[in-house]
Amino acid sequence: MSLKETVTTGRRKTSVASVRLRDGSGKIDVNGRPFDEYFTQEIQRKNILAPFEKLGGNKKYDLIIRVKGGGLEGQTIAVRLGLARALVEQDESLRHDLKEQGFLTRDPRKRERKKYGRAGARKRFQFSKR
Repeated sequence: MSLKETVTTGRRKTSVASVRLRDGSGKIDVNGRPFDEYFTQEIQRKNILAPFEKLGGNKKYDLIIRVKGGGLEGQTIAVRLGLARALVEQDESLRHDLKEQGFLTRDPRKRERKKYGRAGARKRFQFSKR
């Protein structure tokens, strides 16, 4: 059974990840670099590949990931969401398990914008009585 190529998007804070899932041998490419070179920390790699745990590994899929914006932690969660969405698009029966583990939930928290007359979004400039 040959599965089609699936392209999905994942977001977190200001990070946006485009995940391309296709049949293959487990090769992962992130912004033109090897997976373990881009995401150097083991915990980040585990976090991203967590949706594959139910399948018993990612040896039957190749991933091409394009990610931009934010920091590495936000990018990690964005890629995980994109990957989970791609897996659900390939096999609808995975939806319940992935949703139960929270992989299909988009974290809605965003950075609040800076306001005029303030040092930041809420912080005020130092008050001087005299």
